[in-house]
Amino acid sequence: MKLFDPAAFFDYLFNRFLLGGVAVTIGLTVAAVVGGLILGMVIAWMRSADNKPLSSFARFYIWFFRGTPLLIQLVVIYTGLPHFGLKFGVITCALIGLILNEAAYLAEIVRSGFLSVPPGQREAAWALGLPQSVTLRRVTLPQAFRLMIPPLGNSINSLLKATSLASVISVEEIMRRSDMLMQEHFQVLEVYAAATVYYLLLTSLWDVVQRRLEKHFGRSTVAPVVRLQRA
Repeated sequence: MKLFDPAAFFDYLFNRFLLGGVAVTIGLTVAAVVGGLILGMVIAWMRSADNKPLSSFARFYIWFFRGTPLLIQLVVIYTGLPHFGLKFGVITCALIGLILNEAAYLAEIVRSGFLSVPPGQREAAWALGLPQSVTLRRVTLPQAFRLMIPPLGNSINSLLKATSLASVISVEEIMRRSDMLMQEHFQVLEVYAAATVYYLLLTSLWDVVQRRLEKHFGRSTVAPVVRLQRA
């Protein structure tokens, strides 16, 4: 009996069924990042608001979703919502859980990014007569986003792998389809080795994108090189 069958591993690596799971994983990640970022910006604004009820709600939201496992959140959403007359498909339930959870982390990243911009930058823009909307778009946001890229990139990397937890509610992403193939053919190492390669490829591709973003938005902080010409 072989401990590892390389031929079976390569078959799984290019298996259409498993590749379909990769597409689901990418879709879950992208949708959760977009939804989590939008909701996270709202929560960050509420967290920084002078209104005590809004600020308290945002604090509780962040505390709750960062303090409880994503696995439990997904199971509660999938099994609990039908008791309130809200019955969704597994993909929708997974997206709700991923977005709610990711928003709690992204809210703190967004808030810390804006707090890291020196107040003098905004005051200088206002002194020049720039409206608040222009100040936000041209001064505050570019600087804050540059500071947010590293933690934001790490959060997205973690989210990509966290989508595997959606398999517990039968979402057919990489891990769920890997389990289905493994139960059918009983080739555990070969199937999970192929799944590992997929995760490594996806996280590596995102790492390249993150580095390009850091390089692009970090250009404004690099001092220009002055070359002296000989007389």
